[in-house]
Amino acid sequence: MTAAGVTPLDHTILSGQFPPSKAPLVLGNEGAGVVEEGGGTDFPVGSRVMFIGAYGVFEDGTYSEWVAVRKENLCLIPVGVDDVSAAGIPAAYLTAQMTLTLAGFQAGKTVLAPAIGGSVGNAVTQLARALGAKHAISSTTNHAKAEQAKALGFNEVIDTSIEKLGDGVRRITGGHGADIVIDGIGGEVLSEALGVLATGGSLTTLGYSASRKATIDVTNLIWQRASIQSFSLFAQPQAAFTDAWNVIVSLLQSGAIKPIVAKTFPLTEAAEALRYLVEGRPFGRVVLTT
Repeated sequence: MTAAGVTPLDHTILSGQFPPSKAPLVLGNEGAGVVEEGGGTDFPVGSRVMFIGAYGVFEDGTYSEWVAVRKENLCLIPVGVDDVSAAGIPAAYLTAQMTLTLAGFQAGKTVLAPAIGGSVGNAVTQLARALGAKHAISSTTNHAKAEQAKALGFNEVIDTSIEKLGDGVRRITGGHGADIVIDGIGGEVLSEALGVLATGGSLTTLGYSASRKATIDVTNLIWQRASIQSFSLFAQPQAAFTDAWNVIVSLLQSGAIKPIVAKTFPLTEAAEALRYLVEGRPFGRVVLTT
């Protein structure tokens, strides 16, 4: 292991809010490293790889110096992408690409992914933009993050400290709304996002960092002939991972997408890293290095 991504799922498991996971358990479901043995011709010894799997969920994970990884979970790290950046790619970008695909994304669609500073919100926004979305919209509750996003080239970020999410989406889209919403926040954000769906639009819910409970106005679905669906990364077939990796790697190689790392911590400070992710709410990924 050279680096491990720190994710909200790690905190959910640690706090006992994910019953299928049982202690004792080494956390961490994604990371990057160098193949030492057993990779065969696809992943020769010395290959730099990134990966994700049920590690840190149902078996010991990546908060470690060594980990045994199944070959089907591996992806070669493209030239030009460093290990720290690579460690934070799998969970966010695979989730983003798969949810866009399942939602029927095509060039010209308008996509909303709240929380530009979060892993999934940022990944969806980058991928949608790179793949030809008419609008790739995100949001933040923090004015400083809104300014940081703008400085990084994200020009369709709604600052909800000064403008309601719905008002911002309608302003940007000229009243059309969002064809696709990918929400990893839950709570009130999900409720508001349902209200900006375009006719025939869809919302995918996959996280609940704000709250597990949300109030739904069913007329937002009925009148717009819209839909809502859920997503779980580890429930997807292997073919979906292969297809998603192909798109992601190609865009990484071209420079069309670029993972953002907020801060790194040494492996010995894993607890502090997780605390920083949850309490500091940084713009970008938090990564452990070995």
